[in-house]
Amino acid sequence: MKKLPIAVTASLLAFAPVASADVLGFGASVGYWDSDLSGEASRGNDQVDVENDLNLSNNDEINLSAYLEHPIPLLPNVRLSYVRIDQEGRGQLSTSFDVLPSGVNVSSQLDWTQADLTLYYEVLDNWVNLDLGLTARNLDAELVVQEVNSTAVSRTEVDAVLPMLYAAARFDLPLTGLSVGAHGNVIGYDGDSIYDYDAYAQYQFVGVQLRAGYRQMTVDYEDGDDRLDVDIAGPFVSAGFSF
Repeated sequence: MKKLPIAVTASLLAFAPVASADVLGFGASVGYWDSDLSGEASRGNDQVDVENDLNLSNNDEINLSAYLEHPIPLLPNVRLSYVRIDQEGRGQLSTSFDVLPSGVNVSSQLDWTQADLTLYYEVLDNWVNLDLGLTARNLDAELVVQEVNSTAVSRTEVDAVLPMLYAAARFDLPLTGLSVGAHGNVIGYDGDSIYDYDAYAQYQFVGVQLRAGYRQMTVDYEDGDDRLDVDIAGPFVSAGFSF
């Protein structure tokens, strides 16, 4: 597991503004992200194309989120989110990868989970909404590539706890229940970077929220000899409530 230097973390914490919500609020949602994976995984000097060589495709996925906002000055609001991506595929290696020689048929599985704790402040809270804060992300990803009809197997693993900048904006269309918005997390340091953002349209009625949009996550991260340089992107839908 690799962590950010203390100096970087401190500089991120220094930017947080001082603001608070007008009333106590709570919300939660569950969603589905129809994501496609592209890019490369590396072990040492060996690389494999996760799309063309492994033919990974979405198998199982869950997205959960919840937030709590309060009127207490100086204390940040809290947002929790969880993403699990499970992709499987069968393909043929175009080059050698780790213990696997070029040209062999392989079966692969990507198990990706991330849990976010976000502390944020409301900077604007009317028909234009703007939140700013910091996210602590626990990222755990494992790519297993095994030769078909053989015990030869390669494992690429990334395990990291990352502080990230967080921003969310929403524009409400008065008296319609309709809104459009975007939110994202980002961090970059020492050659590693993660960009995770989405844009959406939302309809809300009697506390129920229906949302549809597009999300993209770009990860370029090295953990020891293992590296993931991948894009995960696609449309999403979610349903939730707030009060």
